[in-house]
Amino acid sequence: MNIIFLLIPLSIALVALAIWAFFWAVGNGQFDDLDGPAYQVLLDDDQPQEPQERE
Repeated sequence: MNIIFLLIPLSIALVALAIWAFFWAVGNGQFDDLDGPAYQVLLDDDQPQEPQERE
């Protein structure tokens, strides 16, 4: 029974830390462009390398 007096404040602190981390990420722009990096891979404009001649 005494362990519950430790687990309840510990879980509240963990939830508060998770909420703070979420709002910190939103404030720093981590969720601004969710689709851009996925399409950037598909729209890569690198030219294929030509085979080099062996001497």
